[in-house]
Amino acid sequence: MADCHIGGWREQKLREVNSKAFEKAIAIILERNVDFVVIAGDLFNTSMPPIDGLKMVTSKLKVLKDRGISVYIIPGSHDYSPSGKTMLDVLEEAGLVANVYRTEESEGRLRLRFTTDQKTGVKLTGILGRRGQLEREQYELLDREHLEKERGHKIFLFHSAIEELRSASLSNIGGHALSLLPRGFDYYAGGHVHAIKTAIEEGYGPIAYPGPLFPNSFSEFEELGRGGMNIVSDWKVEQVPIVVHHHIGIRLDCSGMEPISVAAKLVRELDERDIADAIVTIRLSGSLFNGRPSDIDFKAVFSHAYSRGAYVAMRNASGLESKEFEEVAVAAEKVADIEEEIIHAHLGQIALEDVEQEKEKAMTLEMMRILSSEKREGETIPQFEQRIVSEVEGVLPRIKRENG
Repeated sequence: MADCHIGGWREQKLREVNSKAFEKAIAIILERNVDFVVIAGDLFNTSMPPIDGLKMVTSKLKVLKDRGISVYIIPGSHDYSPSGKTMLDVLEEAGLVANVYRTEESEGRLRLRFTTDQKTGVKLTGILGRRGQLEREQYELLDREHLEKERGHKIFLFHSAIEELRSASLSNIGGHALSLLPRGFDYYAGGHVHAIKTAIEEGYGPIAYPGPLFPNSFSEFEELGRGGMNIVSDWKVEQVPIVVHHHIGIRLDCSGMEPISVAAKLVRELDERDIADAIVTIRLSGSLFNGRPSDIDFKAVFSHAYSRGAYVAMRNASGLESKEFEEVAVAAEKVADIEEEIIHAHLGQIALEDVEQEKEKAMTLEMMRILSSEKREGETIPQFEQRIVSEVEGVLPRIKRENG
């Protein structure tokens, strides 16, 4: 498994489901009587997780230990700490996990040491993940020949994206070339990309991303709908879904609609679906005929969702626009000309008392000038901030919007 991110959700109910997903995964592990468990980074969402999540994870790891099931792990970009302090060290000291990221230097090269599972004889090693893909340097320094010469069954853990295996949706995630992984391992346990993918490349065993154990964002609910892990038998990969609450996704193009009709449409959409005990996501897009996104009565929509038994309801209206602030097309080459064209195209969209459009344009340009100012030589940050605030206040009193 990978990317458990225990303690990651701010919404309490989703944080609880995240923990239940981990508990369900452990129950399946015990039921399937696996030999050992591999966690490819980001067990926790932070290097110092909240007590409730830590307590739950510790109790479940203790159950595995009592059943003779070892847990091998590497720190991910979230549970890695630049200070070197991480709760994974505490779990390892307690004998609940073994961190297989063990290194030594050899003639300027990074040499990894193997950890051998006593039950099966399988040898494990790997490289931890760091924020901003800072682990790439370690891959470039890695003594791959040393790892490739090791005999026996081997597993390599990694927490990073592989450039050749990235899909278009993951193009914004930095990674490294496949050639930086040591060849000849029986299995490559990957994390970090939050995608479900298993690839077979020449010279490598299965390179597997099991996906997050539980979706970690709104878009992951839309894309995956659930969490999952891999169970590997004879080096063949089986994707095992982890579902605590089913997901219902609603997408609505609001183009040409009014806020009141959007709310009514959402209520009808909810009535047409089995949302009992479900995690419901609502994504809105398009351009409203009139009004603003804030005019949509989401409180009534969510109240209806919960009255029909939804476990959690969430919305995302980042793609919803209002005609009051529609995008405008301008044709100009210089930045200053483009700015003036855009300002001119939007003049009058916000009603200002006793302000002619030419004056509005001048005030807008003045605000832009102030907000693009840089700190003066010898000026402290507090002095700089106070100067900007003072200059802005000199312009703002002249701007009064309708209805306050």
